[in-house]
Amino acid sequence: MNRTPRDVFQRMRQEWIGLPAQLTGDLFADDVVIETPFAPPGHPTRIEGKQSFLDFANPRRAEFPVRFDGCRTVAIHDTADPATIVVEYELTGTSTRTDRTATATFIGVLTVREGKVTLWREYQNAAAIQQALA
Repeated sequence: MNRTPRDVFQRMRQEWIGLPAQLTGDLFADDVVIETPFAPPGHPTRIEGKQSFLDFANPRRAEFPVRFDGCRTVAIHDTADPATIVVEYELTGTSTRTDRTATATFIGVLTVREGKVTLWREYQNAAAIQQALA
């Protein structure tokens, strides 16, 4: 199945809701590049390859003390490349430690080739996320 970037983003959103589960990587190309330019200290800003990303992300997801309750798409912007979209979205989650609910905003650049993510660049406010977890 040849999914569009919008289709893939919808699937990503569905996978985020609930308690963080182990990622299978079925949405990612083997040579995917994941970038988080504003990653918190000690975290990489670029990971190349599906397996490298899964090896990094899955242990952190297992420890992440948040249940994601919703993901609201604010806007999706098409680009000159039909394989790439820019998405503005909000994730709302509840801390499993404090039962506190908070919402954080994000911007993502998503490129999909042959139905698989080849680039996911996510801009997040790491300070706001840490404050929400406190």
